[in-house]
Amino acid sequence: MKLITKEIADKLAKNVGDGYVDKPYLKLFNPVGVGTWLITEYDPETGRMFGLCDLGYPELGYVNLKELEDLELPFGCKIERDIYWTPEKTLAEYAGIA
Repeated sequence: MKLITKEIADKLAKNVGDGYVDKPYLKLFNPVGVGTWLITEYDPETGRMFGLCDLGYPELGYVNLKELEDLELPFGCKIERDIYWTPEKTLAEYAGIA
């Protein structure tokens, strides 16, 4: 599964870098354990993404797309993109809930 599509990358590029305004248009998750990422920023040159990263304890921070793509999970699984995800809140609102 492709973790980020051109359509999602275009939406992320329109975010302004303010968690009180930006919506996380990309949601990634670990299908066999903990790990959810709500992404608001993406640099296609470096693969660096910013958002709410929850590996059992939520925090705002950076993660690298290539590292997530290369993760080998149990049962041959990989990190997946939630293809049904549509953000209803800003990143700050999701962070407050987490």
